[in-house]
Amino acid sequence: MAAKKQISTEESTELIQTLKNRFKKNMNRHEKLDWSKIEEKLNSNPSKLWSLNEMEISGGEPDVVDYDKKADEYIFFDCSAESPKNRRSFCYDREALDSRKENKPQNDVCTVAIEMGVEILSEEQYRYLQTLGEFDLKTSSWIKTPKEIRELGGAIFCDRRYNTVFVYHNGANSYYAARAFRGVLRV
Repeated sequence: MAAKKQISTEESTELIQTLKNRFKKNMNRHEKLDWSKIEEKLNSNPSKLWSLNEMEISGGEPDVVDYDKKADEYIFFDCSAESPKNRRSFCYDREALDSRKENKPQNDVCTVAIEMGVEILSEEQYRYLQTLGEFDLKTSSWIKTPKEIRELGGAIFCDRRYNTVFVYHNGANSYYAARAFRGVLRV
């Protein structure tokens, strides 16, 4: 991520208020966390605020889901009910995008995640998210794909159907209007 990615003071104030409201509305995601400490961390990390803003404007509705005591970091996930709307219809990575000869998607999830300064949720993180609510009931989300699967041309994604989290596979160069990715950011 570029070092100078920052949002204006006005945008920062607005974003922090949005995050605070979401935090209060969804206390089940972070029952033991104190908003004032989170806000203090956010105010001292302008590049992280920029990334959270990218998550927000692309439809991710980021929220705090955990605290890593050892690293002293708050963990934000995209918590939109469905996969983030403005990150859909992307294939998995640049190699997959470059391999398509026709009908190329606009971008790939790995590149977009890097540009946003976030990581793609792992399967473990995705399953944890699903303990906090019901997500991707109509959509699906690409997740970090193990190297062994990717080397064979595949990529994996998840969704929730029948009150169960499913992990599927697809060619990494595939893309669908109902599939995006969910990001994770540590602040």
